[in-house]
Amino acid sequence: MTIALALARRGLGRVSPNPAVGCVLVREDMGGRIVGRGWTQPGGRPHAETEAIRRAGKLAKGSTAYVTLEPCNHVGETGPCSEALIKAGIRRAVVAINDPDPRTAGAGCQRLREAGIEVITNILEDEARELNAGFISKITQNRPLFTLKTATSLDGRIATKTGDSKWVTGDVARQFGHLLRARHDAILIGSETALNDDPSLTCRLPGMNDQSPVRIVLSSRLRLSPDCQLVKTASQVPTIIYTLEPEVERRAKLESAGVTVIIAEADADDRISVAGVASDLAGRGITRVLVEGGGTLAASFVKADLIDWIYWFTAPKLIGGEGRPALGNMDIQRLNQSPAFTRRSNCVMGADILDVLERDRAVKADPNA
Repeated sequence: MTIALALARRGLGRVSPNPAVGCVLVREDMGGRIVGRGWTQPGGRPHAETEAIRRAGKLAKGSTAYVTLEPCNHVGETGPCSEALIKAGIRRAVVAINDPDPRTAGAGCQRLREAGIEVITNILEDEARELNAGFISKITQNRPLFTLKTATSLDGRIATKTGDSKWVTGDVARQFGHLLRARHDAILIGSETALNDDPSLTCRLPGMNDQSPVRIVLSSRLRLSPDCQLVKTASQVPTIIYTLEPEVERRAKLESAGVTVIIAEADADDRISVAGVASDLAGRGITRVLVEGGGTLAASFVKADLIDWIYWFTAPKLIGGEGRPALGNMDIQRLNQSPAFTRRSNCVMGADILDVLERDRAVKADPNA
């Protein structure tokens, strides 16, 4: 199952709206030989089980299938994996967790049992839930998993008072940031970051150019120029803008460039409702979102209790109180009102430090490990 979980991680950021699943087929009558390995392929298909069966060929018959998520039992664009395992002639199935999708929700394991296959469940259950926390959140809470990534000086500043932020952290930290992008379905920023930095928001690690996430911008007044990097490359990398401004001509220009423009819900302060955005993204099949915006955007997601994980890079620099803070106003009067996070790990990255923190109500280990 540990091997199956490692295989499943290969799909993070590449398989939405499906979960990232791993499957290992083992022939115990051949000394525990692994005869097939599979994981959910880019775009969500083929599924892990069918991929493992294909690789095993005739050796799949009589094997034990170790699967990180209950085999699906519904017909979609492909047939149910439960049926594929039965036809392959597996002897036993070891399943980490049941699928929360109501179309399966225990029916996959039940179908295997009805076919005479021994089924064992809840093996490395916690690890499997952590891995697919985004998919589970989409199904059960109608929102993706959100990870906040920020890079600051020792005094919590992301830029100088003039907005200069290149670069707060060093090369190693920035490269890891690109890896985080590849492990998420989408990356989200606010309009200020889009206007000031003109970013491309792609994954620029060698060999991973095709793993850039969907790019999302929250822009209440739809201020992005058709000449900015995000708009000019929208035909190559999916780009979504949420706005409150239904200005027809500007919207038409952006949409003609390939941008998807969505009129968002407004919150009580007449700003874009981040809770509404979260719900809409879940409906679009997005399971994991990396928030990379400035302090105002970060604060809005923290206040809405949407941040599940924080990746906080700290550089050995001081910028001063006039610099731009990592978090905007939170309107916290007492310390017991502060959202609490637990440090799950920290490590040195070049000259910088990375702290990985989990919201106390969230999952129990790092899903990006």
